[in-house]
Amino acid sequence: MPTSPPLALFISDLHLQASPPHTTNAFLAFLDQHARHARQLYLLGDLFEYWAGDDDLHDPYHQQIIAALRRVADAGVAVYWIAGNRDFLAGAGFAQAAGLTLLPEIHVADIGGQRVALLHGDAQCTDDSKYMEFRAMVRQPQWQQQFVAMPLAQRKAIIAGMRARSREDQGSKSYEIMDVAPPAIAAVFADTGARVMIHGHTHRPALHTVGDTRRYVLPDWEPDASPPRGGWIAIDAQGAITRHNLDGTLAA
Repeated sequence: MPTSPPLALFISDLHLQASPPHTTNAFLAFLDQHARHARQLYLLGDLFEYWAGDDDLHDPYHQQIIAALRRVADAGVAVYWIAGNRDFLAGAGFAQAAGLTLLPEIHVADIGGQRVALLHGDAQCTDDSKYMEFRAMVRQPQWQQQFVAMPLAQRKAIIAGMRARSREDQGSKSYEIMDVAPPAIAAVFADTGARVMIHGHTHRPALHTVGDTRRYVLPDWEPDASPPRGGWIAIDAQGAITRHNLDGTLAA
């Protein structure tokens, strides 16, 4: 069991939005009861259900979340952000307001003596060719510049349409296609030299051990599900890695 306070905490896939409020309440409780007592907090993508651009910072709900993150940062916790497939338009304005540091798509950190590769995970779903084509398009700086130049209301309408089409597409895709591809994961380990990886995106929390590598998959957050889904990963100063449920208990 990790020492208290933990050195670093990791979460992803909360898909925060104003309604229903239960996930937001669980997140705020996590920040107050756990994250404030860590040295580092890593947000590994899809914190928000969507992010249409930093000109939406003043939305009252976004202000609530940003203020909560800023309180954690002001308490001395280093907060880091890796974009997901829902919130990759979060930029410098958001980072400054929330008091966090934006990281690249793959980031390698030395935490408790462990060399850890951190990522969201969507770029490793290489068997999903349709998604990979879409991802390549929307991650282009030119596409993003053109998109954020549109009126905010228009962007939100476009995003709503994208989300609806994505839900339809998922219904026709196999379980395997929507998961990370083993060759893509192996490439990350090879390129980074890490032996530990933490990612989200797939909503399939687990620990996968292959040879001398360990890959931890974070859960999505859905407190209203039966059983409730959610939780985080912790690394302590000795490098011990533990998985936690929403209530803080150790995950199986």
